[in-house]
Amino acid sequence: MELTNKVALITGGASGLGLATAETLIESGAKVMILDLNEDNAKAAAESFGENACYVVANVTEEESVQKAIEETLNKFDGLHIVVNCAGIGSASKTVGKNGAHPLDYFKTVVDINLNGTFNVLRLAAVEMGNNEPSKDGECGVIINTASVAAFDGQVGQAAYSASKGGVVGMTLPIARDLARMGIRINTIAPGIFDTPLMGMAPDSIRNPLIEMTQFPKRLGLPSEYASLVKHIVENAFLNGETIRLDGAIRMQPK
Repeated sequence: MELTNKVALITGGASGLGLATAETLIESGAKVMILDLNEDNAKAAAESFGENACYVVANVTEEESVQKAIEETLNKFDGLHIVVNCAGIGSASKTVGKNGAHPLDYFKTVVDINLNGTFNVLRLAAVEMGNNEPSKDGECGVIINTASVAAFDGQVGQAAYSASKGGVVGMTLPIARDLARMGIRINTIAPGIFDTPLMGMAPDSIRNPLIEMTQFPKRLGLPSEYASLVKHIVENAFLNGETIRLDGAIRMQPK
């Protein structure tokens, strides 16, 4: 898909990987709606990008909230061609820890945001993408989800996070098959450890072992590298139904 004048909705777009993606897509000629729960960050990001960006506050787990965000996107930019799902949460909790069993409510919350929220956004966006004028290849839309290497080699305490991200990986191909008749592609990126603001706050005792597990290059990933892959996926019309690890060949150790 040619990016010029296309409209992208990016969840979690006010920080980290989502913010880097917004910057890259705007530089490539697209218009971007930043969806985030943090209004201050979302507003600041949109204002920094100028007239080709706007923001909306929404909760990815709530149908009405997301539907309103999509309607605002259509009203503002008169279209929706690309969705990039970056919104997500995660922290460690062992299946059985010092205080007993893993809190079930926490497990449900992680799955609700990371998996159900991702599906909620893409399913509602796909309805609108299906109304687009097809390109010469018959393409009407592109969806890109964010999983994690934890979907494949989750560490101690990552049961909830790995389950949620594994679900994102697992639904990629069936959704690609579902949406093929509508001319909509879907792919998933499974990032390794990236140098996001959250990771930037981590002490060396956390960062250094993760860097050591990364084969090459021997560093954390850059948000701009994630954004570059998003751009490639959008522009490569034959890339569909795939999960791509973007991780410097890291294979996570148990802890």
